[in-house]
Amino acid sequence: MKNLYKLLFCLLFLTCSSGDETDTDEIIDLTVSISANLSSLTFENTMVSQTSVPKVIIINAENATSEITVNAPDGYEVSVNNTFSSSISFQPEISNEVYVRFAPSEPVNYYSTLQISSNELNNNINVNLFGIGTPLTFTYQAFNSQPLGFGGGFNQSASQTFNLHDDLSEIREIKMFLQIDCPNTGCDDWDRFANIKVKDQSTGNWYEIGRYITPYWVGTQQLSRGLEFDVTDFKSFLTGPTELMIYIENWTAKADIVSVEFDYLAGTPDYAYYAVSEVYNLHSNSISGIPYGVDHNIDLDKSIQMPNNSESSHLRTIISGWGHATPNDADGRPCAEWCFRTHDVKINGNNTFQHYMGPIGCSSNPISNQSPGNWQPDRAGWCPGMVVPVRIDELDLGLNSTTFSFEYDLEDWTSNGNGGNAFYAISTYVVLKSNSEIVPAAIQD
Repeated sequence: MKNLYKLLFCLLFLTCSSGDETDTDEIIDLTVSISANLSSLTFENTMVSQTSVPKVIIINAENATSEITVNAPDGYEVSVNNTFSSSISFQPEISNEVYVRFAPSEPVNYYSTLQISSNELNNNINVNLFGIGTPLTFTYQAFNSQPLGFGGGFNQSASQTFNLHDDLSEIREIKMFLQIDCPNTGCDDWDRFANIKVKDQSTGNWYEIGRYITPYWVGTQQLSRGLEFDVTDFKSFLTGPTELMIYIENWTAKADIVSVEFDYLAGTPDYAYYAVSEVYNLHSNSISGIPYGVDHNIDLDKSIQMPNNSESSHLRTIISGWGHATPNDADGRPCAEWCFRTHDVKINGNNTFQHYMGPIGCSSNPISNQSPGNWQPDRAGWCPGMVVPVRIDELDLGLNSTTFSFEYDLEDWTSNGNGGNAFYAISTYVVLKSNSEIVPAAIQD
């Protein structure tokens, strides 16, 4: 009976003794301790409606008897048994694995806090969670490893029809990606004019949706998906069966191997309807554009008639210079590849917009392995291995229901004829947007 009384005393007063009754009493520590092995978790960018790879939090619990509850914030889910939900409760063990995954419902940043609680905790344990939700994206493969070259049985261009996304009512943006791979012989040695076009089925004209200059010697594999283009302006053409053309001014038998794919990003469009009209179509190759510094017979004066219901309208221009015509500028730059220039866009005879053909940072190009090519010096508005910039000029909505004159005016300069010819390849479009059906602007010479 003495030992039984002693055991009851230990349980009631958390003290006990060893040996006989003359031994020193020992204290048994039954303090509750609950902790997490980390204070934050960062998740990879995850597409809306999908979930990330789960990550693990270890919750250590000593002397705990009450249930532990884990509450996940919006955009996250938790589990202890592969069944995920926004909140879980479980009877604690000494070490408890809790799985957390990112499950965004919107394309926004999710910086939130996961809470761990128990009746035996004075304060909740917080774990910071970081994740970025990306839009629901529909990806379509277009050209796949298409060789482009001259000689060796290759052609400099290829065209084909592809079935693209057929419902644009909930598409807010379209991205195009172009990847260049190299054959066993290596890629072309030079930086070449190149572009991608879509056919306007109503007119049969090819519209330039992206232009780039190839890198020297190599492909674009340093970029995970290659070169990126925003082609949302052409969404009215990029739906259902779509005819595309790719071109590289490659004059060698070392073909560039080109692949193209499109991402359609879900979301609310800025406007329900788009319409595109072509102003200039001088983009067949590097020397098909406007001759610079000499007389020419290309008519750059246009008349543009606008509909009455445009809610947003802009000019979209891609321009790049080619050639080493002289005289050189004071800093030794020939035209039009190297000479820095400012061109005017005239609306109704007035200089309304300016395009500066200057440096865009060739030396910081992420495709930085173009040795021994001359890729680092700045050209006039473009770089080897980079996308040629798109120049956007917002038009005044006061032009609705009017007809206005348009002219692209090159900065004055005169060639002396000693360094060859200079050219500016150019495409210009009028892009209209509206929430009611809209017709394209009418272009006349």
